[in-house]
Amino acid sequence: MVRVTTPPPRGAARRTRGHLRTWLLAAVCFAALAGTAACAGTPRHEEQTFGSAPPDQPGPRTDGHPPGTPLPGMPPVADPSDVYGADRRLAAAVRDFPARVYVPDSGSDTVSVIDPASYRVVGTIRVGHRPQHVVPSWDLRTLWVGSDLGDTLTPIDPRTGRAGTPVPVPDPYNLYFTPDGRYAVVLAADDRRIVLLDAHTMKEVRSVPLDCAGAGHADFSADGRYFVVSCEGGGTLLKVDTARMEVVARRVLPHTGAMPQDVRLAPDGSRFLVADAAANGLWILDGAAFSEPSFVPTGKGAHGLHISRDSRELYVSNRAEGTVSVYDFAKHRVTRKWRLPGGASPDTGGVSADGRVLWLSGLHHSVVYAIDTRTGVQLARVKVGSAPHGLAVYPQPGRYSLGHTGILR
Repeated sequence: MVRVTTPPPRGAARRTRGHLRTWLLAAVCFAALAGTAACAGTPRHEEQTFGSAPPDQPGPRTDGHPPGTPLPGMPPVADPSDVYGADRRLAAAVRDFPARVYVPDSGSDTVSVIDPASYRVVGTIRVGHRPQHVVPSWDLRTLWVGSDLGDTLTPIDPRTGRAGTPVPVPDPYNLYFTPDGRYAVVLAADDRRIVLLDAHTMKEVRSVPLDCAGAGHADFSADGRYFVVSCEGGGTLLKVDTARMEVVARRVLPHTGAMPQDVRLAPDGSRFLVADAAANGLWILDGAAFSEPSFVPTGKGAHGLHISRDSRELYVSNRAEGTVSVYDFAKHRVTRKWRLPGGASPDTGGVSADGRVLWLSGLHHSVVYAIDTRTGVQLARVKVGSAPHGLAVYPQPGRYSLGHTGILR
C-alpha cells in the first residue's frame, strides 16, 4: 500500500469514482434498484444555531495522565462495567421528540422519514448530493445529514422534522463527536483526512491528513482518550489520540484484501469490534495494546454493528448474504443467524428505544427492514428512496452522542 501523507485535492477524482463504502461489494451484491422518492421542499428551521452546546467548564487538556483517567470535560462514566449502561432511558432533552426513523437515500439525495408505529414513510426531506449517514449531535438536539458529494452537513430538528440551512463541510462521509462535546470529527473518507469542527459553531478548526484510504467508521475508548478508525482502503486500523488529534498507532489487518467497516467498543470497554466485509466477520481488537486482533466469522459482507439495548449482544449485518448474525459478548461467539426473506442487503441502522426492533437499511433494494430482536422475524419491509444507507432511529436513550447513526453513552 502506498502511503499518502498529504490529502489529495478535492474535486473530480472524488466525484467520479464513487464512494468505497456506498458501492462496496458490487461484484458480489445485488445490483442497486432504481428508486424515486417524492421530495417535498426543505423548509427553513426557525432556529439556525444547530451546533452542540459544549459542557460547562470543560477541564484542561493534558497529555500526561494515569491509565483510564477520563478525557477532561467528558461526562463521568455511568457504569464502568457497561459503557452503554446509560442507554436505558431517554434524556430530558429528547423525551418530547416523535419517534421516527430517518433514512438517507444516497441515490435520491433525500431523507425518508418513517413512522415506526405504522411502518410508513410520513415525510421526505431534500438534502445535499449523496447523503450517507444521519447523525445525532453530541447534545442530542440536532440530527446531521452528511452528504459527501454535496460537501454539506444538513441539520434536522427532530422535534419538528424540519431541515435547516446546510453547513459547507468537505467530504463529510461520516461524523463523530469528541466525548467532551468540544469538537465534531468529520471522516472525509475520499479526501483521506479528518476535518475537525467546533461542535457549537460547526466551523472548521483544523485538518488532519491520514495515510490510508476510506476512513469511514470509528468509536471511542471508554475513557475517551483515543478512538479507533477503520480504513477500508488497505485494510488498516488507526488509533487517534483525542486531545492531540494525532494518529498514534496503525495496524494492517492480517487478511489479504481486508475491508474494515463499522467499529464498536465492547460494553466492558476492554476491546473494539470491527466488521470486515472481505474477511466476512469480526475483528476483536485490544485498543490499548493495539496488538494483532483475533477473528470471529459472521457472514459474507459483514458491515454494520449494533449493540442490543441490554448490552448483551451485538447485531452484525452481513450485507452480501442478506443475514444478521447475533454475537454474544459473554460467550464470545455468534449464537444465532437470521436470514431476511426475499433477498436482502442489510446495511446500517439502529435499535428502537425499547430494544425490541432492529432497523436496517437495505442498500441494494431501496427498502428498510424492521426486525424483531427476540425472534429475528422481519416485521416490515418499508419502501424508501434509492440506495438507503446510514439510517438513525430517533430519539435514542443515552446522555450524549458520539456520532455515527447513534453511538450514545
